[in-house]
Amino acid sequence: MTLRTLDSLGSLAGKRVIVRCDLNVPVKDGVITDDGRVRASLPTLNALLNAGARVVVVSHLGRPDGAPDTKYTLEPVAQRLSELLGKPVVFAHDTVGQAAQEAVESLADGDIALLENLRFNPGETSKDEGERRAFAEQLARFGDAFVSDGFGVVHRKQASVYDLAQLLPSAAGLLISTELDVLDRLTENPERPYTVVLGGSKVSDKLGVIGHLLPRVNTLLIGGGMLFTFLKAQGYSVGSSLLEEDQLDTVRGYLATAEELGVEIVLPTDIVVASKFGADAEVAVTPADAIEETPFGASGLGLDIGPETAKAFAALIASSKTVFWNGPMGVFELAPFAAGTKAVAQALTEVDGLGVVGGGDSAAAVRALGFSDDRFGHISTGGGASLEFLEGKRLPGLEVLGWS
Repeated sequence: MTLRTLDSLGSLAGKRVIVRCDLNVPVKDGVITDDGRVRASLPTLNALLNAGARVVVVSHLGRPDGAPDTKYTLEPVAQRLSELLGKPVVFAHDTVGQAAQEAVESLADGDIALLENLRFNPGETSKDEGERRAFAEQLARFGDAFVSDGFGVVHRKQASVYDLAQLLPSAAGLLISTELDVLDRLTENPERPYTVVLGGSKVSDKLGVIGHLLPRVNTLLIGGGMLFTFLKAQGYSVGSSLLEEDQLDTVRGYLATAEELGVEIVLPTDIVVASKFGADAEVAVTPADAIEETPFGASGLGLDIGPETAKAFAALIASSKTVFWNGPMGVFELAPFAAGTKAVAQALTEVDGLGVVGGGDSAAAVRALGFSDDRFGHISTGGGASLEFLEGKRLPGLEVLGWS
């Protein structure tokens, strides 16, 4: 079986096409602070609009718990989408009610509407198949065909991702096709040297991807909060740094497996340690095996990789032909602890090959640190979906489109 693409739907002129995008962007005081996912939806939307389709966009934003909440309205997204498309976007203030019906009926060929947050309806994320299906059937009334283009949600069995695709002629959009092409290059005969950089807070979030990728990579670089569980597994003291005691044996197992496979797991040699969590904390740089020997003692918090490590990581990344990075190296939101993440991002822009930013916090970090998307080989729109794909898991939102 192969993924059904837009071509499989035939002519879409005059047809109503429901497009499931992932427009789950950060919004502060009604203003979008990172429109990367909105911009990522444009190729598919423009292709459909240029084909003369009547486009009905659906998406979620945040976790409003199955009821309307103005904090999570998609109205700012409709405004930004209109600016990026250079044409009006009709916004419906409900998802399947009267406003949505009127918005869809108002569309002419080449017009576009955005319905309100899908998660304002409990059927979208319900574990009850009947409730979920009923919501999908309400959505299906608005379309003659369905295009799934929200890569960030294809690992979820939700009404607008899974059930809706079974009710209408369905296909994957251009974004999903692009994401899968990149992920295939990361898993099937990647160009070598192949380096994976993992950060973020918890080892437990990355266990599956570490286990699945170890036999496939040459080098694994570990940063972020998860590094302290690795250091502790090697017998080092980590002060008050983030630690998952229940994962120590698992990490020791991965270290042993890597040695058997000839894979180099590179851990930081120095750490930025703080007196407390905050931008105004006192800071010291210390060898990774001497965290408790800083002036802060056992209360010291490791919040970033050190400059020596950042330089070493950058050199390994820049000399690789394939790099996948998921998870910041430190608390990049606070200036004293952003240097490690910035060094990794800069090195990724210098890769002579394929350099992939693996979505989620990593994508937010590179934009917050001033990097433009076009400096990287690819920035994924789906952190969780990317990781589950790389873990070898089956993704229901892809399987329903013919992927196997």
